[in-house]
Amino acid sequence: MKRFLVAFMLLFALLLTSSFLQPATAKSVYCTQKCEARCSKAGLKDRCVKYCELCCAKCKCVPNGTYGNKHQCPCYRDMKNSKGKPKCP
Repeated sequence: MKRFLVAFMLLFALLLTSSFLQPATAKSVYCTQKCEARCSKAGLKDRCVKYCELCCAKCKCVPNGTYGNKHQCPCYRDMKNSKGKPKCP
């Protein structure tokens, strides 16, 4: 009986945590796909994708295309690094 209760609690905890992880995974998949497309022609692709994903996570959008179109996402457009230059590729 005790094993059944432990197994039930473990299964319940697993189901509960999986329901919380699904929305976070969906958001990161969106950002990954959009940033891979945006950075496909970048010279330093890994760096471009890294900063794009940071911006996407905060702004929840990525402009279309590989360059420009930042008017589509004002938050993405307006983020600056510590030197005052655009943070998002």
